[in-house]
Amino acid sequence: MKILVLIDSSKWSQKAALHAIELAKRKNAEVVLFSVLDIAEAKAMAFNFCTQSGVCGLLKDYEDRIWKDMHKSIQDEIDGILSRYRGEKVRCSSKIVEGHIRDEVLREANSGEYGLVVMGAFGKSGKARLSSLLEEIGGAVRPPLLVVR
Repeated sequence: MKILVLIDSSKWSQKAALHAIELAKRKNAEVVLFSVLDIAEAKAMAFNFCTQSGVCGLLKDYEDRIWKDMHKSIQDEIDGILSRYRGEKVRCSSKIVEGHIRDEVLREANSGEYGLVVMGAFGKSGKARLSSLLEEIGGAVRPPLLVVR
């Protein structure tokens, strides 16, 4: 069995990854850590910085720096999780893709490779309501979906 774990730089996805370790050990399963980077998020952050700083002539430079930082940040997070998995002797790999989060998660989750999808109940915002991604994909993911709180 393969388990897909959605990673989004939130403490909730960290909890989901830790929970998936225990499941993988019990089921002798392989885990794939999956993250989607959305360029629209980098553009929005750059635009917000530009409008707040009043220096919009460098908007493209801001976007590029933010995009690189997003890549590095998620790769560092995944590397840390991979290290923990290896320490627990759990087979694990990672996959980072670019695109629209909902579309890419559904494409990967419904690829037929996974027996389970694990995700955190809340997203990066940490708001007290369920993750907007969960609301978008909940009924469209074909494998069982485990939401970790």
